[in-house]
Amino acid sequence: MKNALAAALLVCTLLAPVAQGAPAAAPGITQDIANAGELRLQSQRLAKLWLQTGLGIHAGAASRHLADGVGRFERSLGGLGHHARNENTHRIVHRIAELWGEYRLLLLLPYGTANLEAVNRLADELMLATGRLSARIEADAEGATARLLDLSLRQNMLVQRLARLTLMAQTGDRSRGRLVDIEQARREFASALNELATARENTPANREALELARVQWMFFDRAIVDIGKHDSRPEHVATTSERIREVLDAVSRQYAAEQPDTRLATAGTPPRRN
Repeated sequence: MKNALAAALLVCTLLAPVAQGAPAAAPGITQDIANAGELRLQSQRLAKLWLQTGLGIHAGAASRHLADGVGRFERSLGGLGHHARNENTHRIVHRIAELWGEYRLLLLLPYGTANLEAVNRLADELMLATGRLSARIEADAEGATARLLDLSLRQNMLVQRLARLTLMAQTGDRSRGRLVDIEQARREFASALNELATARENTPANREALELARVQWMFFDRAIVDIGKHDSRPEHVATTSERIREVLDAVSRQYAAEQPDTRLATAGTPPRRN
């Protein structure tokens, strides 16, 4: 009861400016796509980082990244506040805010079986809700670059989802359903990465960054395949998923800069090489 009340209060805080009709300039559809993509990404990344902390995998760094990710989610949700007044998106935005209120509180709780189940359930629900919002926003955009921007952002979410599912397998959950989810996400990522890399709209800078993403994906895919073996290294899943995130962040910023209305405003980190 206490958690439900706290979640409701958080939702009210996040959406208060909207409910009061506070004026806010729409930032442009490119930034909207970027913000929605960040919500979708963090829905998976935060669960992954919570899992890392609980499993003791680079726990200190994971805890810091978790706090940063919470801030990123809330800034992006705030940046999409004007969509809470749009008849086509207001229900989705309110649903995301409700889920986030519950999810954010769960992420503060210690690792344990019951909390693990709840975190993973909400990660999936939030992924679906933010995915619906991304689809609605991207449908109003024009040009192939907007499609590539949304696709690159979705790829970033898929990497974090793969890392989360793989760490779930590391906890001992190697059910058929879990393994099918992992394989499906692997195939989807590989297919979409190829689609991005071969897009005729790519600039030389796009191609260079996507080649780096492809190289990092080879390391990541190998770490996924090794999970469950006696010499598996789950820390490689954790670190490589973050490196791919950095690379795909750079790709997304490039695509956003090529859109006419606005530039991607997220603070990026230069990608690292192995």
